[in-house]
Amino acid sequence: MDRLLLMHSFVTVAQVGSFSGAAKKLGSSGSLVSRHVAELERHVGVRLVNRTARSVSLTEPGHRYAEFAARILDEIDAEDAGIAQLHDRAEGTLSIICPKWIGSLDMGDAIAAFSVSHPKIQIRFELGGMSDRTYDFLDSGFDIAFHTRDLRDSSVRLKKIASLPFVLCASQEYVNREGPLTEPNGLAHHDCLVHVNDPVWRIGHGHASTLHKIRNVAFSSNSYLALQKAAVRGRGIALLPQRPVYDDLMSGALEVLLPGLPVPDRPLYAIFGPGQESPRKVTVFLDFLTQWFSGNPIPALGR
Repeated sequence: MDRLLLMHSFVTVAQVGSFSGAAKKLGSSGSLVSRHVAELERHVGVRLVNRTARSVSLTEPGHRYAEFAARILDEIDAEDAGIAQLHDRAEGTLSIICPKWIGSLDMGDAIAAFSVSHPKIQIRFELGGMSDRTYDFLDSGFDIAFHTRDLRDSSVRLKKIASLPFVLCASQEYVNREGPLTEPNGLAHHDCLVHVNDPVWRIGHGHASTLHKIRNVAFSSNSYLALQKAAVRGRGIALLPQRPVYDDLMSGALEVLLPGLPVPDRPLYAIFGPGQESPRKVTVFLDFLTQWFSGNPIPALGR
């Protein structure tokens, strides 16, 4: 039998002074409360109460155990209340993981702004090291993980935070040397700079879009920043997130290719643990990030 239940019955008997009175307070029966106390006595190996026809009194060990049990039950109640308050308050530690390329750019700025606005939340923010299994972040002790691909996994919950525009681009030096890209199938004849997790490029929107498995890989990396540097130096054509390359596009270091067939945006999803109600710190964080991305749009290229 649950030891805490036995202790609760015994402490109530000690406070009230009778089995019937304790049973009334607990919404139970006197015989059941009496059995609880007897079971507890068998567990500790000593008699805790003196039973008479009219009353119940505590033995010397009973007084000591009643104080101990009451203290334990009070501590449990206090801890339960504290945990409940922590769930309902925007405070405590919030652990976040996301891909390196997002975390070092947009996400890094957004989370830094959140940390300043919510100083009672201690941030643990890690980049990279993400498993292909979407729920592994929970087993690793993270509250939230970010992805840029569509997810269908009932073991986690998902919220779309923003859309991240991408751009197909190359340097003018490369275009002058190798010739312009006039249609998507022409990628097969050009040097391409490919992210290792993004070997298939979608060009265009809706019914006009086409998928292209990149086979002529001149340079590959798990870093969009490395691909950007290679593109600026004329190594080939790259499909890059627009925010970090915006200045290069404005300065002419890079130029947009196939402007009539822009590539689709990528969704930025936050995934977090299942359950009907998330901790307050999680909901506050997700609402903040949604507003941050909405309030810090990537400038249009005017194409």
